Amino acid sequence: MDQLFFILSGVSLVIGVSAMLIGTFGLLKLPDVFSRIHAVGMLDTAGAGFIILGMLFYSGFTLISVKLAAIAIFLFFTGPIATHAVAQVAHRNGVSPLVADGGDGLVPASERPVAAKKTAKKAVAKKALVKKAAKKAVAKKTAKKAVAKKASKAGAAK
Repeated sequence: MDQLFFILSGVSLVIGVSAMLIGTFGLLKLPDVFSRIHAVGMLDTAGAGFIILGMLFYSGFTLISVKLAAIAIFLFFTGPIATHAVAQVAHRNGVSPLVADGGDGLVPASERPVAAKKTAKKAVAKKALVKKAAKKAVAKKTAKKAVAKKASKAGAAK
């Protein structure tokens, strides 16, 4: 039984360290702050969880395992909150995410000409739909008034 816990501990530690290394690679290679925060936040939380799980398997059921479980719960909740706070501060300070510019490069979302053109086209199309709907509504009202007028004339003629 001890052999099984020793193997599970080693596997968990290897998975945790691998997740942390992949998160570090994402931090170094991804293009903007939001992508970096996402990579680090996800993989460091998972990596820390697997490392603590490996230490739990290794220590057995003792007071140390209770303390490790408390640390794991603390990290599970505070890690995502911290990355969210960093993303909020970056967004409020005007940092915009990088998006594809249609070619091979990346540009800030606010400077992307393709997005501006698409937004303008959507606005024009929406205005045209609103005008068309308004014309239909006016035509419907006019038709109803004409029918009511005919009905009132027919009723008055009787």
